[in-house]
Amino acid sequence: MASEDVKTSESAVTTIVNLAEEAKLAREGVKAPSHAILSICKSLVAGGVAGGVSRTAVAPLERLKILLQVQNPHNIKYNGTIQGLKYIWRTEGFRGLFKGNGTNCARIVPNSAVKFFSYEQASKGILSLYQQQTGNEDAQLTPLLRLGAGACAGIIAMSATYPMDMVRGRLTVQTDKSPYQYRGMFHALSTVLRQEGPRALYKGWLPSVIGVVPYVGLNFAVYESLKDWLVKARPFGLVEDSELSVTTRLACGAAAGTIGQTVAYPLDVIRRRMQMVGWKDAASIVTGDGRSKAPLEYNGMIDTFRKTVRHEGFGALYKGLVPNSVKVVPSIAIAFVTYEMVKDVLGVEIRISD
Repeated sequence: MASEDVKTSESAVTTIVNLAEEAKLAREGVKAPSHAILSICKSLVAGGVAGGVSRTAVAPLERLKILLQVQNPHNIKYNGTIQGLKYIWRTEGFRGLFKGNGTNCARIVPNSAVKFFSYEQASKGILSLYQQQTGNEDAQLTPLLRLGAGACAGIIAMSATYPMDMVRGRLTVQTDKSPYQYRGMFHALSTVLRQEGPRALYKGWLPSVIGVVPYVGLNFAVYESLKDWLVKARPFGLVEDSELSVTTRLACGAAAGTIGQTVAYPLDVIRRRMQMVGWKDAASIVTGDGRSKAPLEYNGMIDTFRKTVRHEGFGALYKGLVPNSVKVVPSIAIAFVTYEMVKDVLGVEIRISD
């Protein structure tokens, strides 16, 4: 009997220990996913806020850039940054400067959120593989690996939000004199689906994919590499205690944006023109008088590139570059710095460079 009592006691103790372990694991299992989900949400919020703030700050230049890209060469209305902004102000007023910005933000907020989050995840995965291959646990991402991570992030974010970018372009181009008016993003989406089919929502997707690789990739690679170099080299006393000032980070973002958009800009022009194909009112929207020649019809990315260069010259691939450059310098800089600052406020310990 004593032996049975001992066995019973041991069994009871074992059961209690097992239950305690299971409870502990359960608590940890719940806590870990909750913490991870909260961290993901904070990262997405920071990326979304960064995109919305940066894009709204440069909305007038964004609209002018698109108008310059798609205007009919036989009836020039927008001739340069200052003249173009004055013309929009005179003909459409203050609201005209921000036309399409609501739709733009509806696209850029999720796009920016996904882009920054995807970059963080891609960076972690690439760094882990790189450390395994080199056998060096202290290895850091090289500029080329950062370029690859940025390219992955750009492709994922752009593909996820491309239909909104497509209708945003059309909303931005239309004016009060347009024969047909899209009343908003959802009306534009439903109208394009009904009149042109679902494939129309992805017109210009291929040049966007090709263009996003150097654009977003270079943005992240240049920004982080510049920051890394400044922290290590500490030139001109720009760095104190391994921390860059807001002004210095803005300068890094401006440099990154300028390099990235200059390389990828021709593909952005091609993409925008392809998005207008099939829109029966595009000619009237671009010319405004109904008397100019109809715009060219394009059949694919190569055909768009060839016809643009043949009919308008190589310089047409850089139409709107000046207002775009003025826009990109503050926009990318604000986006990067806002993202890091919002993450600091939300208490997320890891920044994109870590």
